[in-house]
Amino acid sequence: MKKILFASSECVPFIKTGGLADVAGSLPKCFNKDEYDVRVILPKYECMAEKWKEQMQYVTHFYMDISWRSQYVGILQMQYEGIQFYFIDNEYYFNGPKPYAGGKWDLEKFAFFSRAVLSALPVIGFQPDVIHCHDWQTGLIPVYLKDSFHGSEFFRDMKSVMTIHNLKFQGVWDVKTIQDFSGLSDYYFTSDKLRDYDSGNYLKGGIVYADAVTTVSSTYAEEIKTPFYGEGLDGLMRARSNALSGIVNGIDYDDYNPSTDKNLEHNYDVENFRKEKKKNKVALQKELGLEVDDKKMMIGIVSRLTDQKGFDLIECVMDQICSDNIQLVILGTGDAKYENMFRHYDWKYEKSVSANIFYSDALSHKIYGACDAFLMPSLFEPCGLSQLMSLRYGTLPIVRETGGLKDTVEPYNEYEKTGTGFSFANYNAHEMLNTIRYAEKTYYEHKRDWNKMVERAMTADFSWGTSARKYEELYDGLLNC
Repeated sequence: MKKILFASSECVPFIKTGGLADVAGSLPKCFNKDEYDVRVILPKYECMAEKWKEQMQYVTHFYMDISWRSQYVGILQMQYEGIQFYFIDNEYYFNGPKPYAGGKWDLEKFAFFSRAVLSALPVIGFQPDVIHCHDWQTGLIPVYLKDSFHGSEFFRDMKSVMTIHNLKFQGVWDVKTIQDFSGLSDYYFTSDKLRDYDSGNYLKGGIVYADAVTTVSSTYAEEIKTPFYGEGLDGLMRARSNALSGIVNGIDYDDYNPSTDKNLEHNYDVENFRKEKKKNKVALQKELGLEVDDKKMMIGIVSRLTDQKGFDLIECVMDQICSDNIQLVILGTGDAKYENMFRHYDWKYEKSVSANIFYSDALSHKIYGACDAFLMPSLFEPCGLSQLMSLRYGTLPIVRETGGLKDTVEPYNEYEKTGTGFSFANYNAHEMLNTIRYAEKTYYEHKRDWNKMVERAMTADFSWGTSARKYEELYDGLLNC
């Protein structure tokens, strides 16, 4: 039995701010239980829902030295959906209304967490073969494994994997502060280790010292070796390219299932979507006050409204998009300029544009279930989940060819009759507009081709099981199995 420990700063269903939580909570359930014992460790935040805290069982506690401090480390545990979860408890670090406070405080907190994870393992009697670390918050774990813990026989053969979910976030502060928080010696603060110009960098430490480095799509793994996407670490990514691989995230096919989704007025599947899917469109048109017409093409957007997601492109050609024979439904919050832009076009084109400047999980499911196409023109996208959800619901993605979008959406080829969506290569507003109009033309003039594309989209497999098989191969390679 191969033993794997996921170390993460967040994890569904206990605490979530982004896609990292979905990976840490959903992926462990999908491993082959006969071969892999996968467990998860995360902080016990004060802001977790009481219903979870009430189910946790106290295991033990001890005091741990880190730098010049001695800190309390409590360990709690619970089983959830067949997975063993451990929680590191320390009220000084993990109190507050949110899991992240930002700034220097988070760096101290996650230096403590990284050391506490390793210190807790002999106490709970779990000796993983591989510790799978997620994002900068756990970047010091591979460093500590090669540092003070390496002398112990318990840790000597332990391997580490570092997964980068978004290279933009690295855990950076001045060297003196990072050295103080981490307790690491001067040896580690050179340019080939944790030092990044005049700063210390947690993620860089994890990338340098991990036995394998992964990111959340194979295209993103290539992109981060270039200066544009590399966020200052492209040289390191090139240097570690032999240990770097990309594995696309999945989505929970039980949560995102158009045949059982309780948020939809009419459930449908790949057999009956031609009749049933458009009924959801009519229901959403009525709910949002749009013109009711089941033949009119509806394009959805569910997103943070930021530059990274390509909204500067949309802003550039919004009038042209709205003047086409389509409806546009937007859901999300973000930069005020984009929120106000969509409110303006909602007012200007009230029967064809609906701007919903908030977030609602139920409405997001309705948009996936009702729309014909889904627009996602990101500047960069390590993996992306929205396009996977839209594929699952037969809502064809219109995406820019970057990161996970390029890896998961096959562009329509009208001659070979292949594809699961539409894509454009250059970060250019008019190239995006041309692709949207090509999708419109296909929808209105080649409906049979469109429906065949919907079939292919709905039968594509981006469940977590596919990702788990690839991680199993990675672990086996590290362990020479």
